[in-house]
Amino acid sequence: MTAFDKEDPTLYKVVFNHEEQYSIWPAHRDNPAGWFDAHKVGTKQECLDYISEVWTDMRPLSLRKKMQEMSMCA
Repeated sequence: MTAFDKEDPTLYKVVFNHEEQYSIWPAHRDNPAGWFDAHKVGTKQECLDYISEVWTDMRPLSLRKKMQEMSMCA
């Protein structure tokens, strides 16, 4: 953690997109187009920790679905 992180008073929120990819965004700002609230707000580190817990498969949802389809056809 850097000195900037320790002094950052910004509240962040966790957002995700249609591919179930996660990111953080300043809580006071509207979400970027195509991103939705994951209903977690906190410090930058708290949000990053939350993402580490819930985003266990980094593959986009479309890839996971395609791979599942391929395994059922094999």
